[in-house]
Amino acid sequence: MNARAPKEAVIKMYAKREDIHPREVKGPFATLRWACVWLTQALFYGLPWLSMHGRQAVLFDLGARKFHLFGLVLWPQDFIYLAGLLIICAYGLFLVTAVAGRVWCGYACPQTVYTEIFLWIERRIEGDRSARIRLDRQPWTLEKLGKRGAKHLAWGTVALWTGFTFVGYFTPIRALGDAVAHLGLGPWEAFWILFYGFATYGNAGWMREQVCKYMCPYARFQSAMFDRDTLIVSYDAARGEPRGMARNTAKGDCIDCSLCVQVCPVGIDIRDGLQYECIGCAACIDACSGVMDKVGRPRGLIRYSTENALAGGWNAKQIRARLLRPRTLGYGLVFVLMAAGLGSALALRTPLKLDVIRDRGSMGREVEDGKIENVYRLQLMNTGERPHRFHIGVSGIPSAAIADEDLVELDGASARAVPVRVRVDHGAARTGSNALTFTVTAQDDPALRVTEKAVFIVPR
Repeated sequence: MNARAPKEAVIKMYAKREDIHPREVKGPFATLRWACVWLTQALFYGLPWLSMHGRQAVLFDLGARKFHLFGLVLWPQDFIYLAGLLIICAYGLFLVTAVAGRVWCGYACPQTVYTEIFLWIERRIEGDRSARIRLDRQPWTLEKLGKRGAKHLAWGTVALWTGFTFVGYFTPIRALGDAVAHLGLGPWEAFWILFYGFATYGNAGWMREQVCKYMCPYARFQSAMFDRDTLIVSYDAARGEPRGMARNTAKGDCIDCSLCVQVCPVGIDIRDGLQYECIGCAACIDACSGVMDKVGRPRGLIRYSTENALAGGWNAKQIRARLLRPRTLGYGLVFVLMAAGLGSALALRTPLKLDVIRDRGSMGREVEDGKIENVYRLQLMNTGERPHRFHIGVSGIPSAAIADEDLVELDGASARAVPVRVRVDHGAARTGSNALTFTVTAQDDPALRVTEKAVFIVPR
Protein backbone atom coordinates (compact mmCIF):
# COMPACT_ATOMS: atom_id res chain seq x y z
CA MET A 1 0.00 0.00 0.00
CA ASN A 2 2.92 2.33 0.69
CA ALA A 3 4.63 1.53 -2.56
CA ARG A 4 5.64 4.62 -4.43
CA ALA A 5 3.75 5.23 -7.68
CA PRO A 6 5.87 4.82 -10.81
CA LYS A 7 7.37 8.03 -12.15
CA GLU A 8 5.66 9.33 -15.27
CA ALA A 9 7.74 9.45 -18.40
CA VAL A 10 8.54 12.93 -19.72
CA ILE A 11 8.09 13.35 -23.44
CA LYS A 12 10.20 16.14 -24.89
CA MET A 13 8.81 17.80 -27.99
CA TYR A 14 12.06 19.59 -28.83
CA ALA A 15 15.59 18.26 -28.53
CA LYS A 16 18.11 20.53 -26.88
CA ARG A 17 20.58 21.81 -29.39
CA GLU A 18 24.10 20.50 -29.28
CA ASP A 19 26.78 22.83 -30.61
CA ILE A 20 28.11 21.74 -33.98
CA HIS A 21 31.62 22.71 -35.06
CA PRO A 22 32.01 21.40 -38.63
CA ARG A 23 35.52 20.47 -39.64
CA GLU A 24 36.90 22.16 -42.75
CA VAL A 25 37.06 19.80 -45.70
CA LYS A 26 38.69 19.99 -49.11
CA GLY A 27 37.67 18.21 -52.26
CA PRO A 28 35.79 18.61 -55.54
CA PHE A 29 32.41 19.08 -53.89
CA ALA A 30 33.80 21.65 -51.44
CA THR A 31 35.24 23.51 -54.42
CA LEU A 32 31.87 23.37 -56.16
CA ARG A 33 30.13 24.74 -53.06
CA TRP A 34 32.50 27.68 -52.88
CA ALA A 35 32.05 28.31 -56.60
CA CYS A 36 28.31 28.56 -55.92
CA VAL A 37 28.99 30.91 -53.00
CA TRP A 38 31.04 33.23 -55.20
CA LEU A 39 28.54 33.08 -58.06
CA THR A 40 25.42 33.72 -55.98
CA GLN A 41 26.99 36.50 -53.94
CA ALA A 42 28.49 38.19 -56.98
CA LEU A 43 24.99 38.30 -58.44
CA PHE A 44 23.29 39.38 -55.20
CA TYR A 45 25.77 42.11 -54.25
CA GLY A 46 26.55 43.21 -57.80
CA LEU A 47 23.18 43.43 -59.57
CA PRO A 48 21.91 46.54 -57.72
CA TRP A 49 24.95 48.49 -58.94
CA LEU A 50 24.37 47.59 -62.60
CA SER A 51 22.73 50.36 -64.68
CA MET A 52 20.74 50.16 -67.92
CA HIS A 53 19.14 53.04 -69.83
CA GLY A 54 20.22 55.50 -67.17
CA ARG A 55 18.58 53.70 -64.25
CA GLN A 56 19.21 50.73 -61.99
CA ALA A 57 18.96 47.52 -64.01
CA VAL A 58 17.15 45.56 -61.30
CA LEU A 59 14.87 47.67 -59.12
CA PHE A 60 11.55 46.81 -57.50
CA ASP A 61 10.25 50.34 -57.04
CA LEU A 62 7.25 49.76 -54.80
CA GLY A 63 6.57 53.47 -54.34
CA ALA A 64 6.25 54.08 -58.08
CA ARG A 65 4.72 50.61 -58.59
CA LYS A 66 7.27 49.72 -61.25
CA PHE A 67 9.63 46.73 -61.49
CA HIS A 68 12.73 47.23 -63.64
CA LEU A 69 14.34 44.00 -64.87
CA PHE A 70 17.21 44.52 -67.32
CA GLY A 71 15.32 47.00 -69.48
CA LEU A 72 11.95 45.32 -69.00
CA VAL A 73 9.51 47.45 -67.02
CA LEU A 74 6.68 45.61 -65.28
CA TRP A 75 3.70 47.39 -63.76
CA PRO A 76 1.05 46.08 -61.35
CA GLN A 77 -0.96 44.99 -64.40
CA ASP A 78 1.99 42.77 -65.35
CA PHE A 79 2.17 40.97 -62.03
CA ILE A 80 1.09 37.80 -63.80
CA TYR A 81 4.56 37.64 -65.38
CA LEU A 82 6.29 37.75 -62.01
CA ALA A 83 3.90 35.16 -60.66
CA GLY A 84 4.64 32.95 -63.66
CA LEU A 85 8.38 33.36 -63.13
CA LEU A 86 8.08 32.31 -59.48
CA ILE A 87 5.98 29.28 -60.44
CA ILE A 88 8.56 28.25 -63.04
CA CYS A 89 11.38 28.61 -60.50
CA ALA A 90 9.46 26.50 -57.99
CA TYR A 91 8.75 23.85 -60.60
CA GLY A 92 12.42 23.87 -61.60
CA LEU A 93 13.30 23.22 -57.97
CA PHE A 94 10.89 20.25 -57.92
CA LEU A 95 12.49 18.88 -61.09
CA VAL A 96 16.02 19.18 -59.69
CA THR A 97 14.90 17.55 -56.44
CA ALA A 98 13.38 14.58 -58.26
CA VAL A 99 16.66 14.08 -60.14
CA ALA A 100 19.34 14.88 -57.57
CA GLY A 101 17.74 15.38 -54.17
CA ARG A 102 18.48 18.47 -52.09
CA VAL A 103 21.33 19.86 -54.18
CA TRP A 104 19.69 23.31 -53.98
CA CYS A 105 19.96 23.15 -50.20
CA GLY A 106 23.55 21.97 -50.30
CA TYR A 107 24.94 24.44 -52.80
CA ALA A 108 22.77 27.50 -53.51
CA CYS A 109 20.25 28.03 -50.69
CA PRO A 110 20.90 31.43 -49.00
CA GLN A 111 20.94 29.74 -45.59
CA THR A 112 23.69 27.36 -46.72
CA VAL A 113 25.62 30.08 -48.53
CA TYR A 114 25.69 32.53 -45.61
CA THR A 115 26.39 29.77 -43.10
CA GLU A 116 29.39 28.82 -45.23
CA ILE A 117 30.58 32.45 -45.26
CA PHE A 118 30.11 32.83 -41.51
CA LEU A 119 31.90 29.52 -40.84
CA TRP A 120 34.82 30.71 -42.97
CA ILE A 121 35.04 33.88 -40.85
CA GLU A 122 34.84 31.79 -37.67
CA ARG A 123 37.68 29.52 -38.80
CA ARG A 124 39.90 32.44 -39.76
CA ILE A 125 39.48 34.09 -36.36
CA GLU A 126 39.01 31.22 -33.87
CA GLY A 127 40.90 28.44 -35.62
CA ASP A 128 40.04 24.93 -36.76
CA ARG A 129 37.46 22.61 -35.23
CA SER A 130 39.53 21.47 -32.25
CA ALA A 131 40.59 25.06 -31.47
CA ARG A 132 36.97 26.22 -31.51
CA ILE A 133 35.90 23.41 -29.21
CA ARG A 134 38.70 24.28 -26.76
CA LEU A 135 37.70 27.95 -26.94
CA ASP A 136 34.11 27.05 -26.06
CA ARG A 137 35.19 25.07 -23.00
CA GLN A 138 37.72 27.50 -21.55
CA PRO A 139 36.67 30.30 -19.17
CA TRP A 140 36.29 33.86 -20.36
CA THR A 141 39.69 35.53 -20.79
CA LEU A 142 40.89 38.56 -22.70
CA GLU A 143 41.98 36.27 -25.54
CA LYS A 144 38.56 34.59 -25.74
CA LEU A 145 36.77 37.93 -25.46
CA GLY A 146 38.95 39.38 -28.24
CA LYS A 147 38.37 36.47 -30.62
CA ARG A 148 34.64 36.32 -29.98
CA GLY A 149 34.32 40.09 -30.31
CA ALA A 150 36.24 40.12 -33.61
CA LYS A 151 34.12 37.26 -34.96
CA HIS A 152 30.82 38.90 -34.11
CA LEU A 153 32.03 42.25 -35.43
CA ALA A 154 32.89 40.59 -38.76
CA TRP A 155 29.56 38.76 -38.79
CA GLY A 156 27.70 41.98 -38.06
CA THR A 157 29.53 43.81 -40.87
CA VAL A 158 28.62 41.14 -43.43
CA ALA A 159 25.03 41.04 -42.14
CA LEU A 160 24.56 44.81 -42.33
CA TRP A 161 26.05 44.95 -45.82
CA THR A 162 23.67 42.17 -46.81
CA GLY A 163 20.73 44.12 -45.37
CA PHE A 164 21.87 47.27 -47.18
CA THR A 165 22.09 45.36 -50.48
CA PHE A 166 18.67 43.80 -49.96
CA VAL A 167 17.05 47.21 -49.45
CA GLY A 168 18.98 48.42 -52.52
CA TYR A 169 16.73 46.24 -54.66
CA PHE A 170 13.73 48.33 -53.55
CA THR A 171 15.31 51.78 -53.15
CA PRO A 172 17.89 53.00 -55.70
CA ILE A 173 21.09 51.78 -54.13
CA ARG A 174 23.22 54.82 -54.96
CA ALA A 175 20.70 57.14 -53.34
CA LEU A 176 20.51 54.72 -50.44
CA GLY A 177 24.29 54.83 -50.07
CA ASP A 178 24.25 58.64 -49.99
CA ALA A 179 21.52 58.55 -47.34
CA VAL A 180 23.57 56.16 -45.20
CA ALA A 181 26.70 58.28 -45.59
CA HIS A 182 24.87 61.45 -44.55
CA LEU A 183 22.80 59.73 -41.81
CA GLY A 184 19.62 60.56 -43.70
CA LEU A 185 17.96 57.16 -43.89
CA GLY A 186 14.19 57.07 -43.82
CA PRO A 187 12.49 55.01 -41.10
CA TRP A 188 11.47 52.17 -43.41
CA GLU A 189 14.87 51.86 -45.06
CA ALA A 190 16.59 51.84 -41.66
CA PHE A 191 14.14 49.24 -40.32
CA TRP A 192 14.58 46.82 -43.21
CA ILE A 193 18.37 47.14 -43.30
CA LEU A 194 18.53 46.33 -39.59
CA PHE A 195 15.85 43.65 -39.78
CA TYR A 196 17.37 41.80 -42.74
CA GLY A 197 20.85 42.21 -41.28
CA PHE A 198 19.68 40.82 -37.95
CA ALA A 199 17.99 37.88 -39.70
CA THR A 200 21.20 37.10 -41.60
CA TYR A 201 23.30 37.39 -38.44
CA GLY A 202 20.94 35.21 -36.42
CA ASN A 203 20.25 32.54 -39.03
CA ALA A 204 23.79 32.08 -40.37
CA GLY A 205 25.70 32.85 -37.17
CA TRP A 206 23.62 31.32 -34.41
CA MET A 207 20.77 29.10 -35.66
CA ARG A 208 22.49 27.52 -38.66
CA GLU A 209 21.30 23.90 -38.94
CA GLN A 210 18.26 24.68 -36.78
CA VAL A 211 16.80 26.65 -39.69
CA CYS A 212 17.18 23.63 -41.98
CA LYS A 213 15.81 21.19 -39.39
CA TYR A 214 12.88 23.06 -37.90
CA MET A 215 12.07 26.22 -39.85
CA CYS A 216 12.45 25.34 -43.52
CA PRO A 217 9.37 23.51 -44.90
CA TYR A 218 11.35 22.13 -47.82
CA ALA A 219 12.98 19.47 -45.64
CA ARG A 220 9.53 18.24 -44.63
CA PHE A 221 7.88 17.81 -48.01
CA GLN A 222 10.94 16.84 -50.06
CA SER A 223 10.14 13.15 -49.55
CA ALA A 224 7.09 13.57 -51.77
CA MET A 225 9.44 14.31 -54.67
CA PHE A 226 11.95 11.54 -53.92
CA ASP A 227 11.76 8.03 -55.28
CA ARG A 228 14.16 5.10 -55.34
CA ASP A 229 15.91 6.50 -58.42
CA THR A 230 16.64 9.94 -56.94
CA LEU A 231 20.34 10.71 -56.53
CA ILE A 232 21.13 11.17 -52.84
CA VAL A 233 24.27 11.17 -50.69
CA SER A 234 24.51 7.50 -49.73
CA TYR A 235 26.68 5.23 -47.61
CA ASP A 236 27.40 1.83 -49.15
CA ALA A 237 26.74 -0.37 -46.13
CA ALA A 238 27.38 -3.58 -48.08
CA ARG A 239 30.93 -2.43 -48.70
CA GLY A 240 31.57 -0.57 -45.47
CA GLU A 241 30.24 -2.95 -42.80
CA PRO A 242 31.37 -4.20 -40.40
CA ARG A 243 33.40 -1.16 -39.45
CA GLY A 244 36.84 -1.31 -37.94
CA MET A 245 40.54 -0.71 -38.36
CA ALA A 246 41.60 -4.33 -38.70
CA ARG A 247 43.02 -5.13 -42.12
CA ASN A 248 41.41 -8.47 -42.74
CA THR A 249 38.53 -9.84 -44.72
CA ALA A 250 36.22 -9.76 -41.70
CA LYS A 251 36.14 -5.97 -41.73
CA GLY A 252 34.55 -3.61 -44.23
CA ASP A 253 36.09 -0.55 -45.83
CA CYS A 254 34.74 1.89 -43.21
CA ILE A 255 37.46 2.43 -40.58
CA ASP A 256 35.00 4.27 -38.28
CA CYS A 257 37.07 7.47 -38.26
CA SER A 258 33.89 9.61 -37.85
CA LEU A 259 35.22 12.32 -40.18
CA CYS A 260 31.98 12.12 -42.16
CA VAL A 261 30.17 13.22 -38.99
CA GLN A 262 32.71 15.90 -38.08
CA VAL A 263 32.42 17.69 -41.43
CA CYS A 264 28.60 17.53 -41.60
CA PRO A 265 27.10 21.02 -41.16
CA VAL A 266 23.91 19.57 -39.64
CA GLY A 267 25.67 17.03 -37.41
CA ILE A 268 24.16 13.78 -38.73
CA ASP A 269 25.80 10.43 -39.42
CA ILE A 270 25.21 9.57 -43.07
CA ARG A 271 25.94 5.92 -42.23
CA ASP A 272 22.52 5.77 -40.54
CA GLY A 273 20.85 6.10 -43.94
CA LEU A 274 18.78 8.83 -45.60
CA GLN A 275 17.62 11.46 -43.08
CA TYR A 276 15.48 14.51 -43.64
CA GLU A 277 18.17 16.71 -42.06
CA CYS A 278 20.66 15.87 -44.83
CA ILE A 279 21.04 18.86 -47.15
CA GLY A 280 23.00 16.98 -49.80
CA CYS A 281 26.13 19.15 -49.50
CA ALA A 282 28.48 16.14 -50.05
CA ALA A 283 30.98 17.30 -47.43
CA CYS A 284 30.99 13.72 -46.12
CA ILE A 285 31.87 12.45 -49.62
CA ASP A 286 34.97 14.66 -49.77
CA ALA A 287 36.02 13.62 -46.26
CA CYS A 288 35.52 9.91 -46.91
CA SER A 289 37.29 10.06 -50.27
CA GLY A 290 40.35 11.56 -48.58
CA VAL A 291 40.37 8.79 -45.96
CA MET A 292 39.99 6.08 -48.61
CA ASP A 293 42.98 7.53 -50.45
CA LYS A 294 45.08 7.37 -47.28
CA VAL A 295 44.20 3.78 -46.42
CA GLY A 296 44.59 2.58 -50.00
CA ARG A 297 40.97 1.70 -50.67
CA PRO A 298 38.81 2.80 -53.61
CA ARG A 299 36.70 5.93 -53.33
CA GLY A 300 32.93 5.79 -53.34
CA LEU A 301 32.16 4.34 -49.91
CA ILE A 302 30.04 7.48 -49.51
CA ARG A 303 28.85 8.81 -52.85
CA TYR A 304 25.93 10.19 -54.81
CA SER A 305 23.81 7.16 -55.65
CA THR A 306 20.22 5.90 -55.58
CA GLU A 307 18.44 3.35 -53.44
CA ASN A 308 17.90 1.07 -56.43
CA ALA A 309 21.55 1.38 -57.45
CA LEU A 310 22.77 0.42 -53.98
CA ALA A 311 20.38 -2.50 -53.78
CA GLY A 312 21.17 -3.77 -57.29
CA GLY A 313 24.86 -2.88 -57.50
CA TRP A 314 24.35 -0.65 -60.55
CA ASN A 315 27.17 1.14 -62.31
CA ALA A 316 27.18 4.83 -63.27
CA LYS A 317 25.74 4.16 -66.73
CA GLN A 318 22.76 2.29 -65.29
CA ILE A 319 22.13 5.11 -62.80
CA ARG A 320 22.18 7.75 -65.56
CA ALA A 321 19.74 5.68 -67.63
CA ARG A 322 17.18 5.79 -64.79
CA LEU A 323 17.45 9.56 -64.41
CA LEU A 324 15.26 9.95 -67.53
CA ARG A 325 12.22 8.19 -66.11
CA PRO A 326 8.53 9.11 -66.51
CA ARG A 327 8.47 11.36 -63.44
CA THR A 328 11.47 13.48 -64.45
CA LEU A 329 10.42 13.53 -68.11
CA GLY A 330 6.99 14.79 -67.07
CA TYR A 331 8.50 17.44 -64.80
CA GLY A 332 10.89 18.49 -67.56
CA LEU A 333 8.19 18.71 -70.22
CA VAL A 334 5.93 20.86 -68.04
CA PHE A 335 8.90 23.06 -67.07
CA VAL A 336 9.89 23.62 -70.72
CA LEU A 337 6.30 24.37 -71.74
CA MET A 338 5.83 26.90 -68.93
CA ALA A 339 9.18 28.57 -69.65
CA ALA A 340 8.38 28.74 -73.38
CA GLY A 341 4.94 30.17 -72.66
CA LEU A 342 6.29 32.87 -70.37
CA GLY A 343 9.08 33.71 -72.80
CA SER A 344 6.65 34.00 -75.69
CA ALA A 345 4.29 36.17 -73.66
CA LEU A 346 7.11 38.54 -72.75
CA ALA A 347 8.43 38.63 -76.33
CA LEU A 348 4.99 39.42 -77.76
CA ARG A 349 4.12 41.88 -75.02
CA THR A 350 3.33 45.35 -76.37
CA PRO A 351 5.17 48.02 -74.36
CA LEU A 352 2.14 50.31 -74.51
CA LYS A 353 -1.03 50.03 -72.49
CA LEU A 354 -4.28 51.94 -72.83
CA ASP A 355 -7.31 52.12 -70.57
CA VAL A 356 -10.33 54.26 -71.56
CA ILE A 357 -12.63 55.60 -68.84
CA ARG A 358 -15.78 57.54 -69.73
CA ASP A 359 -16.72 60.63 -67.77
CA ARG A 360 -19.74 59.29 -65.91
CA GLY A 361 -20.76 62.77 -64.82
CA SER A 362 -21.83 63.54 -68.38
CA MET A 363 -23.59 60.87 -70.45
CA GLY A 364 -23.32 62.96 -73.59
CA ARG A 365 -24.08 66.55 -74.46
CA GLU A 366 -24.79 68.77 -77.41
CA VAL A 367 -22.28 71.57 -77.91
CA GLU A 368 -22.74 74.92 -79.59
CA ASP A 369 -21.79 73.82 -83.09
CA GLY A 370 -24.61 71.21 -83.12
CA LYS A 371 -22.32 68.24 -82.50
CA ILE A 372 -22.61 65.59 -79.80
CA GLU A 373 -19.71 65.40 -77.38
CA ASN A 374 -18.54 62.71 -74.93
CA VAL A 375 -15.63 63.13 -72.51
CA TYR A 376 -13.11 60.38 -71.75
CA ARG A 377 -9.94 59.90 -69.77
CA LEU A 378 -7.24 57.88 -71.50
CA GLN A 379 -4.80 56.20 -69.11
CA LEU A 380 -1.63 55.76 -71.18
CA MET A 381 1.29 53.68 -69.96
CA ASN A 382 4.63 53.43 -71.75
CA THR A 383 6.29 50.31 -70.33
CA GLY A 384 9.35 50.65 -72.56
CA GLU A 385 12.54 52.51 -71.75
CA ARG A 386 12.34 54.97 -74.70
CA PRO A 387 10.19 58.12 -74.85
CA HIS A 388 7.64 58.33 -77.65
CA ARG A 389 5.27 60.83 -79.23
CA PHE A 390 1.87 59.20 -79.66
CA HIS A 391 -1.04 60.02 -81.95
CA ILE A 392 -4.55 59.45 -80.60
CA GLY A 393 -7.18 58.44 -83.14
CA VAL A 394 -10.82 57.43 -82.92
CA SER A 395 -13.01 55.34 -85.23
CA GLY A 396 -16.26 53.40 -85.34
CA ILE A 397 -18.68 56.29 -85.92
CA PRO A 398 -18.73 58.43 -89.08
CA SER A 399 -17.44 61.98 -88.46
CA ALA A 400 -16.02 61.04 -85.04
CA ALA A 401 -13.02 63.22 -84.23
CA ILE A 402 -10.85 64.32 -81.33
CA ALA A 403 -11.76 67.86 -80.28
CA ASP A 404 -8.48 68.34 -78.35
CA GLU A 405 -4.81 67.97 -79.21
CA ASP A 406 -4.39 64.46 -80.59
CA LEU A 407 -0.63 64.21 -79.94
CA VAL A 408 0.84 63.34 -76.57
CA GLU A 409 4.43 62.77 -75.44
CA LEU A 410 5.25 60.09 -72.92
CA ASP A 411 8.63 59.37 -71.32
CA GLY A 412 9.98 55.87 -70.96
CA ALA A 413 8.63 53.80 -68.06
CA SER A 414 5.97 56.36 -67.27
CA ALA A 415 2.20 56.75 -67.23
CA ARG A 416 -0.08 59.68 -67.94
CA ALA A 417 -3.81 60.39 -67.80
CA VAL A 418 -5.00 62.31 -70.89
CA PRO A 419 -8.48 63.94 -70.98
CA VAL A 420 -10.06 63.59 -74.44
CA ARG A 421 -13.25 65.04 -75.92
CA VAL A 422 -14.80 63.15 -78.84
CA ARG A 423 -17.37 64.84 -81.08
CA VAL A 424 -19.62 63.47 -83.81
CA ASP A 425 -22.04 65.20 -86.15
CA HIS A 426 -25.67 65.32 -85.11
CA GLY A 427 -27.46 62.35 -86.70
CA ALA A 428 -24.26 60.41 -87.41
CA ALA A 429 -25.01 57.98 -84.59
CA ARG A 430 -28.18 56.48 -83.25
CA THR A 431 -29.68 57.46 -79.94
CA GLY A 432 -28.22 55.54 -77.00
CA SER A 433 -24.88 53.74 -76.91
CA ASN A 434 -22.61 53.36 -79.93
CA ALA A 435 -19.39 51.37 -80.30
CA LEU A 436 -16.24 53.47 -80.51
CA THR A 437 -12.57 52.49 -80.83
CA PHE A 438 -9.54 54.49 -79.67
CA THR A 439 -6.21 53.89 -81.37
CA VAL A 440 -2.88 55.12 -80.01
CA THR A 441 0.14 54.89 -82.32
CA ALA A 442 3.78 55.91 -81.81
CA GLN A 443 4.81 58.35 -84.55
CA ASP A 444 8.39 57.09 -84.62
CA ASP A 445 7.37 53.43 -84.57
CA PRO A 446 4.06 52.58 -86.29
CA ALA A 447 4.33 49.00 -85.06
CA LEU A 448 3.91 50.31 -81.53
CA ARG A 449 0.16 50.54 -81.60
CA VAL A 450 -2.70 49.69 -79.27
CA THR A 451 -6.51 49.87 -79.54
CA GLU A 452 -9.24 49.94 -76.92
CA LYS A 453 -13.01 49.81 -77.29
CA ALA A 454 -15.34 52.35 -75.65
CA VAL A 455 -18.95 53.50 -75.79
CA PHE A 456 -20.25 56.79 -77.21
CA ILE A 457 -23.59 57.98 -75.78
CA VAL A 458 -26.06 60.03 -77.82
CA PRO A 459 -28.70 61.58 -75.55
CA ARG A 460 -32.40 61.35 -76.41
